Amino acid sequence: MMEPDPINPRPSCAHVSTEAVHSGTSQLDQLALRDPAAAVDLMLDADGMLIDALRQAREQIAAVVECVATSLEGGGRLIYVGAGTSGRLGVLDAAECPPTFQSEPEQVLAVLAGGRSAMFVSAEGVEDDFEAGERDLLEVELSSKDVVFGISASASAPYVRGAIALGNRMGARTVLLACVSREEFADAAELSVRVLTGPETLAGSTRLRAGTATKMVLNMVSTLVMARLGKVHGNLMVDVKTTGNAKLWARGESLVERLVSCDSKRAEVLLQAAGGEVKVAVVMGNLELDAESARARLANANGVLREALSLRLDP
Repeated sequence: MMEPDPINPRPSCAHVSTEAVHSGTSQLDQLALRDPAAAVDLMLDADGMLIDALRQAREQIAAVVECVATSLEGGGRLIYVGAGTSGRLGVLDAAECPPTFQSEPEQVLAVLAGGRSAMFVSAEGVEDDFEAGERDLLEVELSSKDVVFGISASASAPYVRGAIALGNRMGARTVLLACVSREEFADAAELSVRVLTGPETLAGSTRLRAGTATKMVLNMVSTLVMARLGKVHGNLMVDVKTTGNAKLWARGESLVERLVSCDSKRAEVLLQAAGGEVKVAVVMGNLELDAESARARLANANGVLREALSLRLDP
């Protein structure tokens, strides 16, 4: 049996701010019925504090970016762990990394309480299973190189807390993302990101403002980590998987056209010759190299396009 949660053996989140009743949205039902536009304004006004809340957590988020990038550079993985909305947002971010950055599918994973079926059908009870968080991480063969990134709006989900406890015991890096303060609900993670989103427009429905904040943090972390790993050039996603569909291929051609300063026909020829790899096509076009030489040059630059374009190689 797993040891009990050392901080909150039987956690209750009834006291936390995400469960409080918002004082300014008590007419939500009536506005939705009589004046939907006013109801929209009400929700927008209530959510207007999100950017300030995220900005207050900027240093915490930056620390997580550095932590995750270092772990991935060392051969580790980013493993999101969550239940309900929080867990589904982790699944979404993990699923988007391979097509956006051509990261290996196993490099960013998501472990969702209740398994794959819980992505589509609610499995609320699993959130309360502290030991399941351990079991599910063991199934993905957690190692000390990995980052266990727990996501829980209230910081209280036993499933997430169990996963973090296992990560700590195994020497992995651990992170918790929550939308309440540590004073409201403490945690045992090495790094704790607290975006204080306050009471929800619909009391207790953390799929709303807390969910939006969570998605924004995950966007920032995965995007900035991949940028540090050389998968972004300026503000362009040069490792996009162009062979996924027609839209992505067109996006790849546009990137090559921009970065080589050529017309669309030449961009198409370069991208075809590069097998759909934007960075290879850009090196080919700018340095007049064939695909094999361009790939070698990128390999010498650790995949960083900017370095590959300026790299001086000994004859």
